[in-house]
Amino acid sequence: QRITVPSQGETAPGAADGGKASGNKVNINLAGATELEALPGIGPTLAERIVAYREKKGGFKNVEELKQVSGIGEKKFEELRDYVEI
Repeated sequence: QRITVPSQGETAPGAADGGKASGNKVNINLAGATELEALPGIGPTLAERIVAYREKKGGFKNVEELKQVSGIGEKKFEELRDYVEI
């Protein structure tokens, strides 16, 4: 697996659209807070909640489990569904 770390002020390839344009999805069991923030509707606080939930539970078993994270309801989950994977 390859992880691209952009220089300060540079945008990572696919980051602006969460990687969807290139066909890549964000793996919610591997992504850091910065990668999660590139997803639509995810800011720093929600990204940290996702990481904290993942660490507490030992990882996500399925994408739908994102709805268990405080701040992610059905509507936000539907916005994220096409951008994330396990």
